[in-house]
Parts: sequence; C-alpha cells; structure tokens
Amino acid sequence: MGQVLQFRLPAVDSEDALPEIDIVTAVEVALRDLADIAPFVTLASARAQLFACREVLQAGLNAALEPI
Repeated sequence: MGQVLQFRLPAVDSEDALPEIDIVTAVEVALRDLADIAPFVTLASARAQLFACREVLQAGLNAALEPI
C-alpha cells in the first residue's frame, strides 16, 4: 500500500479573507455582475438562462426590500 502524506493547509491571513456581506448585498452584486456579462453572452440558451436568473434575483431583492 502507498503512504498518505498529510499536508498542512496554509494559514489564511484575516486580511486576505473575504469580507462577510449580507444577503441583500450579495444579490445586488450578483445582479450587477449579470448586467456586466450580459453583452458578452451570445449563445441564445445561455442568454435566456442569464435573463431568467436576473429576474429571479431581482424579484427576491424587491421582496426583501418591500416595506412590511
């Protein structure tokens, strides 16, 4: 049998870690990213999926931001 070597994972510096963001910010960023890449998506099925994804995200964001 072979020998399994355990490698240590590099320590993550807290400054290099991704900042924590709330769900509303994450959805806003995703919507902005979709808008940025939309002009470069030429395949019809991919564009349809992009627009469907954008609609779902926008509807969720609108629902989350509605006053109660």
